[in-house]
Amino acid sequence: MPEIFQYGFMVRAFIAGATVGVLCPALGTFLVLRRLSLMADTLSHVALAGVAVGLFFHTYPAVVAILASALAAAAIEWLRTTGRLYGEAALAIFLYAALALAVVVISLGQGFNADLFSYLFGSIVTVSELDLWLISGVALATLAMVLFFYPELVQTTFDQDLAQTSGLPVNRVNLLLAVLTGIAVAVSMRIVGVLLVGALMVIPVITSLQVSRGFRVTLLVAVGLGLLSVLAGLTLAFYWGLAAGGAIVLTALLLLAAGVGGREIRGRSARFRRRRTGPPAGRAGAPAP
Repeated sequence: MPEIFQYGFMVRAFIAGATVGVLCPALGTFLVLRRLSLMADTLSHVALAGVAVGLFFHTYPAVVAILASALAAAAIEWLRTTGRLYGEAALAIFLYAALALAVVVISLGQGFNADLFSYLFGSIVTVSELDLWLISGVALATLAMVLFFYPELVQTTFDQDLAQTSGLPVNRVNLLLAVLTGIAVAVSMRIVGVLLVGALMVIPVITSLQVSRGFRVTLLVAVGLGLLSVLAGLTLAFYWGLAAGGAIVLTALLLLAAGVGGREIRGRSARFRRRRTGPPAGRAGAPAP
C-alpha cells in the first residue's frame, strides 16, 4: 500500500475530496453557462460568516455554514426573480454583508483563529469522520437532486423563456440550483477552503468548454477534470507539504492552461493544413478539376 494511504486522515481526505471533486463541477457547469460564476464566490463568503458564527457559539460550524449558504442562496434568487435587485447587485450585497459579519464575529471571538484558518484554506488533516459522513451524505443527496431534475435544469439553462412557455416552473428550478450551490459550497470548504471553493466550481468547467462539444460531454469532462484536480492536488499537498486548497486550484489551473494550449495548437495545425492543401475544389479561386 502506498505511504499516502497508510494514514487515516488521508484516506478520509481522498474520499471527501473525490466527492467534492464530482459535486462542484457538476453544479458549476450550470452556473457558468448561466453566467452566474460569481454566485459560488458570494456564497463562499456567506459560508465563512456561518463558520465564524458557529465557532463563536461553539456549535458545529459546517452545519451553520450549510444553513447560512442555503438561506442566502434562496434570498439572492428571490431578489433576482422578483426584480427587486439585479443579479450582480444582489450578489454584491450578500457578499459584502457576509464578509462584514464574518469580520465582526471574528473580532469578537477569542481562541478560534486556528480553527477558522482551516476553513479558510482547507485542511486535509482536520477532516474528521463526522465531516466525512456530512460531506458524503449531503453531496450524494445533492447529486441525486441534480440527476432527478436534469432535464429541467438543462432547459432553463439554455432558454428560460422557452422553458417557461413550455410550462416548466422556471423560478423553482432556479431556486433549486441556487440552494444546491449554497450547500455544495458549504460542504466543500473542509477540502478546498472557503476562499477557493468557487474556483473548483468554475475552472474545470472553463477547461471542459475548451476541449468538449455538447452539454452532456462538457458536464462529464468537467466532473472528470474536477476529480483529477482534487486527487492530484491532495497528493501534491501530502508529499510537498502544501496547503490542500491551493494545490487543488493550482492543479486545476494547470489543466486549464493545457486545455487552452491544446486548443491553440489544434487550431494552428488546422490552419496550416488548409494552407498546404489549398481551398476545396468548387470554391471561388480554386483550380479547375
